[in-house]
Amino acid sequence: MHSWQPTATIETLRARAGILKKIHDFFYERGVLQVETPLLSHATVSDPYIDSMEVYFKKIGSLQETICYLQTSPEYAMKRLLAAESGAIYQVTKSFRQGEVGQLHNPEFTMLEWYRLDYDHHQLMDEMAELLCLIFNINSIDRMSYRHIFLKYLNTDPLISDCRELINCAKENNLQLNTYDSQKEENNKNFWLDVLFSHCIEPQLGLEKPIFIFDFPAAKAALAKIRDETPPVASRFEVYFKGIELANGFHELQDAKEQLRRFENDLMLRKQYQLRKVPIDQHLIAALTKGLPDCAGVALGIDRLVLLALGKKSIKEVISFSFEVA
Repeated sequence: MHSWQPTATIETLRARAGILKKIHDFFYERGVLQVETPLLSHATVSDPYIDSMEVYFKKIGSLQETICYLQTSPEYAMKRLLAAESGAIYQVTKSFRQGEVGQLHNPEFTMLEWYRLDYDHHQLMDEMAELLCLIFNINSIDRMSYRHIFLKYLNTDPLISDCRELINCAKENNLQLNTYDSQKEENNKNFWLDVLFSHCIEPQLGLEKPIFIFDFPAAKAALAKIRDETPPVASRFEVYFKGIELANGFHELQDAKEQLRRFENDLMLRKQYQLRKVPIDQHLIAALTKGLPDCAGVALGIDRLVLLALGKKSIKEVISFSFEVA
């Protein structure tokens, strides 16, 4: 028997609408322009750890199909607007990711993304702290660097430790890993950092109030700038509350050649992992070549934000219809 009823109560949906109104008011009061960008694009993210949904488009009367992609985030299109001199912008939009379904995931989800000109990641954390304090009705948010969070919980320096040291740390913490994955990723430092962070650190983060984790290893820069320090670090941050990741932000990379190099490296990893090849977003590269203003940006999961604000346990409790009954 199929259920037609929503997975969230109407009372919850009213509360969700109230939270969304606070978000829109927050940016309106600060003069940040609300924008809309396409959900459907001819290119998508190259990140080997994010899988996009393909859509087949065919013009009326044509036999030729074109592969398009439902966007995993509005980031690339928003950066094109920034390069076109939009100024500070924000967007609340749907995003899509293949295979992500569960207590904290739905393949279709709502994302808030915004960009501030002449901000670095610390200034953007300041503004985000104001928004989170408003939504959660709290007074302050913790901050700790990626390096210090590893030292605190694992007594390991993630910036200078090699793979062998990280593997030993995993063994010392009794992590049971798939033998095949462990052998395949034996020399992949990012893999072991992610394993240790997700299993040993993440569940302990922000149990009392949200926490910013900032200044990631350079190899985890993604689309963030890398600072020339010893060792170098990426100007990136993530936000956690009650052990749940809420947001991911960058002091944005402006160098088109470096961005293209990172995309091409992603494609090599996708080939190595036997993942689908995806097209690089050349529109983004062209926009960066024209000139992206100095800015910082962040993407925040609205569904998780509402879940935490209302004390719910599952994504399906805060969205009208979960994937199972959509």
